[in-house]
Amino acid sequence: WWIRVALCSFFVLSGQSVGTLLGRLYYNKGGNNKWLVTLVPLVGFPILLLLYLIPTPRNPSNPHMETRPHPHPQAQSHSQSPSLKRLALVYLSLGIILALHCYLCSLGLLYLPVSTYFLVRSSQLFTPYITNSLVLLTISSTLLACQSNLEDTKGVSKAKYALGFVCTIGASVAYGLLLSLTQFFFRRVIKKEIFRAVLDMLVCQSLVASVIIMVGLFGSGEWKHLGREMNGYELGKVSYVMNLVGIAVAWQVFRIGMMGLILDVSSLFSNSISAVGLPIVPIFAAVFFGERMDGVKVMAMILAIWGFASYVYQHYLDDAKLKSQRNSVERVISCGNHLEDENKERNKKTENVANI
Repeated sequence: WWIRVALCSFFVLSGQSVGTLLGRLYYNKGGNNKWLVTLVPLVGFPILLLLYLIPTPRNPSNPHMETRPHPHPQAQSHSQSPSLKRLALVYLSLGIILALHCYLCSLGLLYLPVSTYFLVRSSQLFTPYITNSLVLLTISSTLLACQSNLEDTKGVSKAKYALGFVCTIGASVAYGLLLSLTQFFFRRVIKKEIFRAVLDMLVCQSLVASVIIMVGLFGSGEWKHLGREMNGYELGKVSYVMNLVGIAVAWQVFRIGMMGLILDVSSLFSNSISAVGLPIVPIFAAVFFGERMDGVKVMAMILAIWGFASYVYQHYLDDAKLKSQRNSVERVISCGNHLEDENKERNKKTENVANI
């Protein structure tokens, strides 16, 4: 279990880091098609179809899933297969949110330096239950918003910088909503988190989102400029194609890791792991793109990491409390069984005396 979680976590961190950096590289070297950058991370979903070939046990054992609520066996038997209509509504709603998330990400990445973009994305950890995390992450994002005049934005106006900031915040909200609804639909509609069900969810919502974005791409007329954009790409046509392919593969690696974490732990945990990569992308952005890591940005990173640590620590306390309650219940049950055995033994001795 730990090996699987570690491998999936590596997929999440590496996939989102490489995908984000390649997306910024596309814009830096002459790319300017927002709908294309929105579409590329989605259309790579046929890679996920290969996972259907992996044999999976019917009842996978996961010792860390004991804390999840499980419905009664009779309830499971009556709700094993949700109707096709309900599944279609689930996939459609999640696909729409995924398409919105990807489009807002493309706008944010277009107008913001990649280090600022990724730091603002840490706001996806917003939660009404962890005040410290909320306050710290809000402060870190506000610091970045207030220092727009200090950023090296390469000719981006303050209005577009603000638009990129707002779009990135919106993308974070959409992403958090997407994961929360995914967990909700698994528990209330699908009612099982097995490998095939999670894979169906990812493939179908990616298909819906891809169709929506393709409608936007052709409806906006931006597809007409793809040939000219490829010819004018600074690194050449081959690098242009390889860049887009790299973005597609990287984000599918990310999604495979997310699927594994959702399957083995929960969507909440997968969201937490994606935030662990918070310091990675800004550091790489400073190395590869020469972006400045000034004092304000470093302070924002420290506050965001602090907020993330508060987030994780709160869930650690919740888990410890849950385990303590479970151990208490087990002790009570054990004590009750011991008393029951003593009563049986006493009654048996009484009967023997009476017989004598």
